[in-house]
Amino acid sequence: MADWLSSMQQTFEYYIVDPGTWKDVKLLNNVRTCTINRDLEAETLGSASFNVTESVGESYIRVYLITIQNGLKEKHPLGTFLTQTPSSSFNGKIRDVTMDAYTPLLELKESPPPLGYSILKGENIMDMAYKLVQENARAPVVKPQCTEKLFHDFVSNVNDKWSTFITDLIANAKYTFMLDEMGRILFSPKQDTASLQPVWTYDDGNSSILYPDISMDHDIYGIPNVVEVIYSNGADNYYARVVNDDENSPLSTINRGREIIYRVADPDLIGDPTQYRINEYANQVLRELSSIEYTITYKHGYCPVRIGDCVRLNYKRAGITDIKAKVISQSISCEPGCPVTETAVFTTKLWGLCYGFIK
Repeated sequence: MADWLSSMQQTFEYYIVDPGTWKDVKLLNNVRTCTINRDLEAETLGSASFNVTESVGESYIRVYLITIQNGLKEKHPLGTFLTQTPSSSFNGKIRDVTMDAYTPLLELKESPPPLGYSILKGENIMDMAYKLVQENARAPVVKPQCTEKLFHDFVSNVNDKWSTFITDLIANAKYTFMLDEMGRILFSPKQDTASLQPVWTYDDGNSSILYPDISMDHDIYGIPNVVEVIYSNGADNYYARVVNDDENSPLSTINRGREIIYRVADPDLIGDPTQYRINEYANQVLRELSSIEYTITYKHGYCPVRIGDCVRLNYKRAGITDIKAKVISQSISCEPGCPVTETAVFTTKLWGLCYGFIK
């Protein structure tokens, strides 16, 4: 296992992959550069761009980072991609070809289910999803262990592709698509960042792989500091108003200098309404709405972190201490050092709890 915090030699290798066996079959020697993009928001969860001297047509290509450390040579897969859309230029001496490529989820995006296709109430959700992916993509699929069943018939619409149909299907079991670096299709349970354990810690210590530049954005637009609840049902009439006037909260009426009101009328409550319950409901709503999502972008040398992973950030020089964040995108440059530009998000509650870690 490579020690990613210590010095090493790095090169890259590229192989044509047999879609029938999913094994490497041919080493490519014509790749000049490659950039890999992983993105939780993309329908295919990622893409790649290859700059080559000659097109290889439509093929699956697997990318490896080769490390040599203390005399030990290791191959680390970075991704498996189906090439599409080549473009070329020629300057009189050298032909330059760029090939865009996508993850194996592309195959699920290319075809729709039959019109009116449906899965009946009572079917095991993840068993059906596993079966459908196997039938409509050539990549290996890892079967999940889940007993969730459909509570109603699940019917495709005319605009569905297999990718959107299966994505919506597995959402009923609180699952989402994921991929590993060998291109295998996985199903991952959805989890809040707070419930995840960090797989890696980035810090600014002497052995850090974290580059010095870091940026962070957040948006407080529309976040209320007042919640009003009005409940009227026959003879039952209740009103509650809760105000964030905490001087330690940046969202408070004190610090923002104005009220931003969120009003709820006749909420659905279990049991008989009381003034106490309406007050508690108003407090709960304000607590839930009083949060800010921060987006943080940084750069580091390669380490085995995927999109969807939780990481811990300790970058004290930037005022960031002990933050747990979820990685949502990565851009990997296949060049010496294998730099990775990574974006992660985390949420901080700014009323009703302690106020996070941003200085």
